[in-house]
Amino acid sequence: MAYVIATANMKGGVGKTTLSVNLAAALAKDYGKRVLVFDLDTQISATLGLMSPNVFAKHRKEKRTLKQLLEQTFQINNSNSINIKDAIHYSICQVKNFDLLPGDIELYDEFVVAEMLHEEAFAFDKLDFQFVWNRFERNLITGILKPVIDDYDFIILDCAPGYNLMTRSGLFASDYYLLPMKPEPLSVIGVQLLKRRIDELKRIHESEGGLAVEMLGIVFTMSGNFITGTGMYHRKVMQRIAQDFDIEKIFKTQIPLDIAVAKAFDSFMPVVLSNPQSTGAKSFVQLTQDFLQKLNDREQKNQQLATQNLAAIG
Repeated sequence: MAYVIATANMKGGVGKTTLSVNLAAALAKDYGKRVLVFDLDTQISATLGLMSPNVFAKHRKEKRTLKQLLEQTFQINNSNSINIKDAIHYSICQVKNFDLLPGDIELYDEFVVAEMLHEEAFAFDKLDFQFVWNRFERNLITGILKPVIDDYDFIILDCAPGYNLMTRSGLFASDYYLLPMKPEPLSVIGVQLLKRRIDELKRIHESEGGLAVEMLGIVFTMSGNFITGTGMYHRKVMQRIAQDFDIEKIFKTQIPLDIAVAKAFDSFMPVVLSNPQSTGAKSFVQLTQDFLQKLNDREQKNQQLATQNLAAIG
């Protein structure tokens, strides 16, 4: 069963999509992992970073994007139903086991969703709207992923910035989340806001199964250097984050400012594939190694805690 990993931050422009696609590509190319990138952001940056606009337009015309899967869930256009496996674009960038579920610039109509849930609550006298909404939020993305959860080792959810339905439901579907951030004050605020929102979600859903997602770590992106004069300033911001979070929550590998990372999107490929000798690509490769080690360490700790809890119960 796949590990579902969300990349999320309340603030945009922090390198979230770049982290998602490069981590996924490195896992597939260097470690032979079966990886699915799932684009939950209506900016569709992950989608257009991995396929040309012409290919995306073809998928959209054929109704093979996330939008159709959501409409089926919302019981809209049932006559055009598709299987999630029909929507996935396989072996993107000609890399085996590196797949993409394309997003869409229009995912759903909030009014239609609210109307559907109100009707459901009204149909059952004992169900209030808040209960119906919470259940829907918990199960939306989890339900879409269910048919393919055993087909992959990793499913990377590229979440939209902010706190919309797709991001919240994506967090419920995830085992862990990565928090990319630029070493800047506004990005620090984004980290703090996301943590508060997740704590709030856990509180709201505590009586209904809760929210199990854990932060795997913070990844510093677009970090400067001492030649440009930004290195010292960025170092101070990083130290501030280190004071607020356990040092184990911060990835040692940082992603530097590198024009090759931005240029890679012109070729519809992550930089680890388009320019593997670049500084940025090498940083993502090292980060992927750190990611796997951190994930293994966290899983071992969780297993130890589970064993201790069972022993205490026994």
